Amino acid sequence: MDINELLKSIPVLNLSLGALIRAAVIVAVGGIIIRILMKFIDRMLERSKALVSLRGYIRSVIRIGLWFLVILIAAEEIGIPTTSLIALLSVAGLAVSLALQNTLSNLAGGITLLVTKPFQVGDYVEADGVGGTISAIDLAYTTFVTVDNKEIFIPNSQLSATKIVNFTATGKRRAELTFTASYDAPTQTVKQALREAIDAIPQILTDPEPVIWLSEYQSSSIQYLVRVWAPTDDYWNVYYTLMEEVRESFGRHGVEMTYDHLNVHLVEDCRTSGQ
Repeated sequence: MDINELLKSIPVLNLSLGALIRAAVIVAVGGIIIRILMKFIDRMLERSKALVSLRGYIRSVIRIGLWFLVILIAAEEIGIPTTSLIALLSVAGLAVSLALQNTLSNLAGGITLLVTKPFQVGDYVEADGVGGTISAIDLAYTTFVTVDNKEIFIPNSQLSATKIVNFTATGKRRAELTFTASYDAPTQTVKQALREAIDAIPQILTDPEPVIWLSEYQSSSIQYLVRVWAPTDDYWNVYYTLMEEVRESFGRHGVEMTYDHLNVHLVEDCRTSGQ
């Protein structure tokens, strides 16, 4: 049945005063009941911390649904065939949903993100190939601000279906750096130099405690692994400051930071010496 057939199935109404009064009473009483129900729903939503971001949306959907029921009851009272009306609205709803398929998908993804909360505004997140600080979480899009101050809007349908890495949620991050030293440098001297470099940076956390390990014997050097923890906001400052402090500390302790090099030996051909 198409829309034209549905419209033809709605008969011409012969309204009576009594039917109009009954319909008006239904709308008035329904409005009072809706107001009471909405207060009860508001109290329930306030108790749920997971639905804080969705309160306005949930209230709007419930209010619209309740008023729709009231209008259907009132329409039935004045003689409007609600079955045909519901069918007409269903066809219209299907057409709208097909036209807004991507928008509805983003909306569903936004609701998923707001309920599950894999991140919040202010977190540094990597997702869908984008890394940045979350500046806004809307129902359709989430806004990232990158380190070079670009705003990137990602559809929530993509975010809800991809891997999300949140660097801020735990409040601290581990920095892992490797340094090389000459075989001639005693291990304890190298570790002492690394420890002094760590102690020179106040942002490095003592719990968990920093660790220093001899991690690998390489062809021309020994590699040392340093792991330190820092507050998320200080992570990059700690990372690059430690790089500088280690170089200065190695210099004070006489530790050589080796690098790959190639020795070339020229050998005279003995056959040319007799000519």
